[in-house]
Amino acid sequence: MASGSLGDTPTLTHIDSALSVWSAAEPAYEPAPPLRGDAVADVAIVGGGFTGVSTAYHLIRRFPSLRVMILEARRLANGASGRNGGMMLNWINGVSYREPELTRRVYEATRDGIDGIVGLIQEHGLPVRYRRDGCLEVLTDARRAEAAHARAEQLAAWGIPLRYLDSAAVARRLGIRGAAGAVLDETEGQLNGVDLLRGLRPLLLARGVALHEDTPVLRVEEGRTIALTTPGGRVRARALVLATNGYTPRLGYFRSGVLPLHSHVLATEPLDEGARAALGWGQVAGFSDDHDRIAYASMTPAGELVFGGGSNAAYAYLYGGRTSYPGSPASAGRAFEAIRRRLVGYFPAAERLRVAHRWTGTLGITMSRLCSMGVRGEHRNVYYALGYSGHGVVLANLAGRVLCDLYAGDHDRWRAMPFYMARLGGIPPEPLRWLGYQVYTKLTGRSPRRGA
Repeated sequence: MASGSLGDTPTLTHIDSALSVWSAAEPAYEPAPPLRGDAVADVAIVGGGFTGVSTAYHLIRRFPSLRVMILEARRLANGASGRNGGMMLNWINGVSYREPELTRRVYEATRDGIDGIVGLIQEHGLPVRYRRDGCLEVLTDARRAEAAHARAEQLAAWGIPLRYLDSAAVARRLGIRGAAGAVLDETEGQLNGVDLLRGLRPLLLARGVALHEDTPVLRVEEGRTIALTTPGGRVRARALVLATNGYTPRLGYFRSGVLPLHSHVLATEPLDEGARAALGWGQVAGFSDDHDRIAYASMTPAGELVFGGGSNAAYAYLYGGRTSYPGSPASAGRAFEAIRRRLVGYFPAAERLRVAHRWTGTLGITMSRLCSMGVRGEHRNVYYALGYSGHGVVLANLAGRVLCDLYAGDHDRWRAMPFYMARLGGIPPEPLRWLGYQVYTKLTGRSPRRGA
């Protein structure tokens, strides 16, 4: 049995209500009605982000008569699925890629995950803004660039289609200051997650999925039949899917395994072709750098430059694992100014750009940075996928396929993947958690982690 509340019920002026660039251009959204009264489902999914919606899609596609219900505390794409940097990236964090077979297995799974997202959009004609023209890992140190060059050649020999670019080749694609080299993966890209999730909503409803928004789950009682308590009623289901990533500890699960970390992100107003040329942004969807507190950026099809990370100030952990950042975007002014300074440091012409969007999203971070997907509980009917540690755009969408297979009893396909039933832990209880995070990050400028 577990109990807790999914979220801190922010007010309308709360930073958690600030629109990301992904949702700001959306048409007026009418949420589904909250749950009123009692209901029965075969599978109850808690969370209306990538994990939850993807799981519902794959379940109802494979089992058309299944009674699937999504319970979302606020709106579809309210969490990190609608508040991220937008980059569709390969790889799983927290894995040591020394063996060719494991390396190919992970890369192929994540590349298939990106293929699956694009294929879903195309199959159903979804009005989703995305691009897939490659992302760069930029090296800012000559020695790290040399090591990355050797690594890219080794991976290419193993069949991984990466390409190393020297500083001159980087400059032709991305005029970023201080680049010693970069590794290009042309299979990666950028996705508007709000478009995807809200675009899938009518499809799910037409196939019989029940959706209740503004319906936080307050209590979970496990058993052969699982009971979920919400403010407006109770749901009884034969199986439960925890699709809540960084919010999961608030339901009483994975409290020592997942750290809800707040990530601040900004985006500029749309840049025309001339402004992009002055900035030095060429034919590439996005990039990340090689620092511990990774800076990352992506360019939307409309020309908005999304930028985040780059320093301790870009992230925050709140005492008790609170999942809503307090105040308004202005209350995180120091964080957004630090992000802007890093942006200008890489692209001096960005000094003249107007920042049009500032938002904060709650990530699910693990100490090893390895995510976990599996099933648990005395009756083996609680399914979960969480701890994506910054790679959630692809991994959380892939999780829908994984959890659908596990529900069907088909574990063999995923047993050899590092995330399969991966044990998560190592995060101390409060107050040591908050104190440890503050002290470690201030002393080292790094994010706490345990080696792979």
